[in-house]
Amino acid sequence: MKKLIIPIFSLLASLSAISCNDISSSEANSDHASMNHDDHAEGHDLLENSATTAQMVDYYLSIKNALVAGDEKAAASAGNELAHAATDFDLSTLPEAEQQKGKEILAVIKENGEHIADSEIDHQIEHFESMDTEFIDLLRIAGYEKPLYQQYCPMYNDNKGGTWLSDSEEISNPLFKSKMLTCGSVKQTIASK
Repeated sequence: MKKLIIPIFSLLASLSAISCNDISSSEANSDHASMNHDDHAEGHDLLENSATTAQMVDYYLSIKNALVAGDEKAAASAGNELAHAATDFDLSTLPEAEQQKGKEILAVIKENGEHIADSEIDHQIEHFESMDTEFIDLLRIAGYEKPLYQQYCPMYNDNKGGTWLSDSEEISNPLFKSKMLTCGSVKQTIASK
């Protein structure tokens, strides 16, 4: 029996040592992969920590589409994203002579985005409608790869009228909480640069 026990202990000790080496090796590989992932993620963040004009337009259009659907929560979420993008926008991508104007435009867009993020839908609509001029000015300075359409509804705000931007010539009015969706017309095309 003793002759049988000694080889079994010997076998168990060998398996234990092999198992520990495998764990240490896999932990080391895991740590190395994790470090590489963290280094890559950090580099990725550095490359993408500044917002682009295209991202800002995407968030703006997301707000528009949420308001067309009468979706206050989706508009708030997109407003929050827009405010962050306005903060993170890299002014050095603008012509030097336009950077101060760009900074002022982005401050207005950020403020409106913050209000949209924290407001009920009626107030969201007011802030959304009030910033299409800033977006047009930003697009003229920074450029944008696709045409956008400034659209106008004469019935908004007690018949004073209201404008917004769209990526389609088809009217989907965001100013009446999913009512009167076809009220409006294309006022001008903002040509791509």
